[in-house]
Amino acid sequence: MLTVNQPLPTLRLTDQHNQVWQLPTHTRLVLFAAGRKAANVVQSVLAKEPPDFLLQHSAVYVVDMSKMPAFATRMFALPALREMPFRVGVSMDEAVLAGWPRQPDAVTLIELTQGTVTHIGHVHTESELRTALAR
Repeated sequence: MLTVNQPLPTLRLTDQHNQVWQLPTHTRLVLFAAGRKAANVVQSVLAKEPPDFLLQHSAVYVVDMSKMPAFATRMFALPALREMPFRVGVSMDEAVLAGWPRQPDAVTLIELTQGTVTHIGHVHTESELRTALAR
């Protein structure tokens, strides 16, 4: 279970190009999408930004694709992510992110200070996500 005032567990993920993905030590914000609508919000916001936007904001994007049918993942979701100009942490294993908080159709925002979770929130709209990224 992911909780405030606890270190973020070490993640063993790959990126959208099937390369090992690790959380950078300087990360202050994790954008976590566990469903299609949440992923669409994140991707809509980030598509309008420069390729180094996440890096400039000490943020990362993590997506849980474990519940998506393999055909849809392989034919649609991963190819769409591969077009993104930044790395995305991708989980295909339901157990890896099982304890991460989520709400239907919401992007989970996990704020970190030196690897420790300091706040967990949720946003539902592009506007709310832009505001969170501007902090």
